[in-house]
Amino acid sequence: MSDPVLELRGVSKTYRVKQGLFGTPVPLRAVDDVSFSLGRGEVLGLVGESGCGKSTLAKILLGLDMPTKGKVLVDGEEIGGQDRLALARRIQPIFQDPYSSLNPRKTIHDIVSLPLRVHGIGDATSRDKAVRETLDLVGLPVRVVNTYPSQMSGGQRQRVAIARALIMRPEIVICDEPTSALDVSVQSQILNLLNDLRNEFGLTYLFISHDLAVVEHLATRVAVMYLGRIVEEASVADLFDAPRHPYTRALLNSVLTPDPSQGVPDTQLGAAFPNPIAPPSGCHFHPRCPFAQDHCSAQAPRAVPRSGGHVECHLQDPDSPMYRPDFTV
Repeated sequence: MSDPVLELRGVSKTYRVKQGLFGTPVPLRAVDDVSFSLGRGEVLGLVGESGCGKSTLAKILLGLDMPTKGKVLVDGEEIGGQDRLALARRIQPIFQDPYSSLNPRKTIHDIVSLPLRVHGIGDATSRDKAVRETLDLVGLPVRVVNTYPSQMSGGQRQRVAIARALIMRPEIVICDEPTSALDVSVQSQILNLLNDLRNEFGLTYLFISHDLAVVEHLATRVAVMYLGRIVEEASVADLFDAPRHPYTRALLNSVLTPDPSQGVPDTQLGAAFPNPIAPPSGCHFHPRCPFAQDHCSAQAPRAVPRSGGHVECHLQDPDSPMYRPDFTV
C-alpha cells in the first residue's frame, strides 16, 4: 500500500455510564484499541452486530467525537489538531436514513449547496452550477432542484444525500449503512453509483453495514468488529473464502439463503449479547465460541498477522498453547 490516506493508531473511546438512578458511573469502552489504514481508492467494509462500536468509530472519524486514546490521521496529519471546517472538506458522511438526514423544509438546491455556503465557496452563480453538475453525477435530473425531500422517493433522497456529501469533492466518505433503509432493487442502484463515483474521483470509503452481501460487492477489504475490537481484517476474497475467526464464520453463516427449505440459519451464537459494561475476561468472544477452552477466558488473544490484515484468535496464534495450524473455521 502507498502512503495511507486514512490511518487509525490504537484508537479507543470510553464513556461513563450510570447504572440506575443513583448508580455510580462505570466505564463503557465502545471502541477498544482499533488500528487500521486505508489507501486512496480503497473501500473498507466494517461489519458486526448492533452495539459493537461501528457508529462510534464513524463519529470519531468525522470529528464529531474525540477518542479517549489513540490517533486518527488523514494524509499523515492528526485530525485532532485540524480545524473543523478543514476536516469537513476532506471527510464527509452519508447517513443511514435519507428520510431523516435531509431537512424537509429546504429545497434540494438548498440542501446540496449548503456545504458550499458554510465554507464560503463561490458566489450564487457558481454554486448553482456546482449543484446542477453534482445532481447530474448522481443520476438526478436538474428539474428536482426546486423540489422538497417529501416529493422524492427513498432512492432519490439517498442520491441527494450522496450529492451533498460529494459537492466539495472530499477524499474520504464515511458510509453508515447507506442502503439499509432502501428496498433491494434500489439498493443495487445506489451501490453501483457509489462504485462508479469511487472509480471516477478516486474516493476512499469506510462502508459500515450489517449486510455481508453488500460488503462483498463493494468492499476491497473487510474488518469484523466485536465488542469494540477488530477481531479479523482481511481482503474480501480471503475473508469470505477462508474466515479465520469463529465470529466471522458465525456472521457468514447468518446470511439467509433464497431456498425456503433451508429455514432460518443457526449461527450458534445464542440469544444473549455480552454486556459491554462488564465484558468477559480474556477473549471477549469466548462465552459464545464453540471452540473455546479454559485458556480463552484466562488470556486475551493477540493480533496475529494474516494476508491483508490480522486475526485475534488463540487457535491462529503460533505462540498460543491452543494453536492448531490445520484449523479452519
